[in-house]
Amino acid sequence: MITAMLKKTGFDAISSIGLTEHIGRANYPSYFSFLYEKLKPEGRLLNHTITRPEDAQPTHYRTSFINRYVFPDGELSGPGLIMSAFNDAGFEIRHEENLREHYALTLKHWCENLENHWDEAVAEAGLGTARVWRLYMAASRMGFDINTIQLHQMLGVKLGPRGKSGMPLRPNYQ
Repeated sequence: MITAMLKKTGFDAISSIGLTEHIGRANYPSYFSFLYEKLKPEGRLLNHTITRPEDAQPTHYRTSFINRYVFPDGELSGPGLIMSAFNDAGFEIRHEENLREHYALTLKHWCENLENHWDEAVAEAGLGTARVWRLYMAASRMGFDINTIQLHQMLGVKLGPRGKSGMPLRPNYQ
């Protein structure tokens, strides 16, 4: 089934939500090229990913709490590096935004929800796992608040014949 899915092409749109963090810098060119080839002309890719504020910062810490207990394969890059790989794969970047403050608020509500349903979470996942996720979400919220991590969303289009994007002149978000 997975092999059949990998062979499909001609998609109108693809979204990559929270995956780029697990791809690794070395694999960005092949990842974005792969997605580019899956789209039809004028098709769109939305890439939504947690980043570091700057490209020059270390990409990952193998001994950190997050790498040890939450995302053992995680590697965060700066938005510029990701945008360059996105662009180099052939996408015309149409929109980019940093949703850092929004994600801090999302994590605030997730933390509140976990506290409000603590006993259920412990029953479902176990005390150790619940504590790991409580700490991870609280620390991540602080990271977004103080700008040690960010959340970037990029929209790119695979241009059609004669450079047509298929995008409206002004977006209508209604």
